[in-house]
Amino acid sequence: MSNGAETRIRRSRQKILTAAEVVFLTAGFLGASMDQVAEQASVSKQTVYAHFKSKQALFIEVVVSMTGGAAQTLQDELGAPLDHRPVQDFLLDAAIEQLDVVLTPRLMQLRRMVIGEVERFPELGKALFENGPQKAINRLALACAHYTDIGQLNTPDPAEAAGFFNWIVMGAPTSAAMLLGDRGIPDQKARHRHAAESVRIFLCAYGASAQVRR
Repeated sequence: MSNGAETRIRRSRQKILTAAEVVFLTAGFLGASMDQVAEQASVSKQTVYAHFKSKQALFIEVVVSMTGGAAQTLQDELGAPLDHRPVQDFLLDAAIEQLDVVLTPRLMQLRRMVIGEVERFPELGKALFENGPQKAINRLALACAHYTDIGQLNTPDPAEAAGFFNWIVMGAPTSAAMLLGDRGIPDQKARHRHAAESVRIFLCAYGASAQVRR
């Protein structure tokens, strides 16, 4: 296959994904159809099926694209986690960026949609978790191990500590945004205040001088 043909295929696939995001967020998973996606993308239904074998497969790709894009934005904003910033600065930056990137109307709408379908289509929930919270926790675990190695944290189990930090930061704001809609999304000042308090709580438990009980 020539480079030109590969480029056309990639562009066609991305065009369909962009259209599908609009259709799914507007109509919901059950209300959306491949015909609507084809119309939104200005392609034939056969072209949609040539890229994605089913509506479920297409929706999973939309989930991966949206949550993966958020994860990439976090990585671009923060850079490599194993740098020389003091741990408090790294954690505060990580918390603020995660809140700013994740707590958006479109990602909260996606999360609500996935939760509504998770019993019938568990693969949707798995895709959202693996490309959203799990990626954030994995990245934080690397940072926890790094800062433990250099004596700024005390995390016998970095992955466990990373999970606690992730949900201290994301738990309450995400729940509010999920249940209250857009009005439940905290403003920037509230997000930054919550991020700072989350870091303080985490360092009380896992700071270098903390005694972590197992």
